[in-house]
Amino acid sequence: MSVRLFFLFLVSFSSVFAETSRPIWPMPSRFPAAPEGVPQATYPLPRLEPVQRAYINNQAARKNPDAIRLIFDGDSITEGWRRGGKDIWDRRYEKFGAFDFGIGGDRTQSVLWRLSQGQTDLLHPRLIVLLIGTNNLAAGDTIENTVAGVTAVVSAYQKCCPEAVILLQGIFPRGAQPADPIRAKVKAVNQALSRLGDGEKIIFVDFGDKFLEPDGSLSREIMPDFLHPSPKGYQIWADAIQPIIDAHLRK
Repeated sequence: MSVRLFFLFLVSFSSVFAETSRPIWPMPSRFPAAPEGVPQATYPLPRLEPVQRAYINNQAARKNPDAIRLIFDGDSITEGWRRGGKDIWDRRYEKFGAFDFGIGGDRTQSVLWRLSQGQTDLLHPRLIVLLIGTNNLAAGDTIENTVAGVTAVVSAYQKCCPEAVILLQGIFPRGAQPADPIRAKVKAVNQALSRLGDGEKIIFVDFGDKFLEPDGSLSREIMPDFLHPSPKGYQIWADAIQPIIDAHLRK
C-alpha cells in the first residue's frame, strides 16, 4: 500500500474514529516506508495503534478551537500530564484552554504524521510546548537523524501555527546512571537543538539537570522508571517552564 493511499484510507474513517473505542478497518499488513535515502525520522509516518487516538484528539480540539491558547505535544512523557501531572495541569494550564496532543511511544515521524492529518486545523495557539525525540534514540535512530526529525517537527509547527511561539525543550535525561550510553546521545542531540532557538519564535530550554541528583543519577522519586516523571518530576518540569508560559500567555 502506498503512503498516499494509506493516508487517504485513514482520513476516510476520521468521523468513525471519533465515535468508536476500537478500530473497525482491516489492519494493513505493514507500514508504508520512507523513500530510499530519506531518514525515517524526517518522514511523516503513523503508528497503527495510536491512529484512532490521534483522530479522537483532533475531534476534541475542534470542539472549541478558539479557547486553545496553549498546546503540549510529544510522546508518553507529555501524555503523562493527564496522569502524574494532572493536578498541576488543572491548576496551571487549564485556564489557558491547554490541549495535550502527546501520545505514548511517538517519535518525530509520528508527530509529523499527526500534523499532516490536520491536528492543528482551526487552532491558533500562542505557545506550543514541544518535547520529542527520546523514542527515536531508544529505537536506534542516529543523533543526526533525531536532530533532523525534531527540526522537521519544529518547521511543520511553524507552518501550521505561524503566529505561535514554540517552546522547544531539550530531551530529558534517561537511564539511572550518568554513564548510561543514551545520556551522551541525549546531550549531543540537545546541543544541536539549542542552535534552533532564536529567543523569539523558537525558545530552546534544556533543564534536564533539574531532574538529576548531585552525582548525575536519576532517582526513582523523580522518574520511577528512569524515563517518565513522577508527580514530583512534573512539578520540576512545570516550575522550569512557568516563566515562559507567564511571558506569553498572561498578557
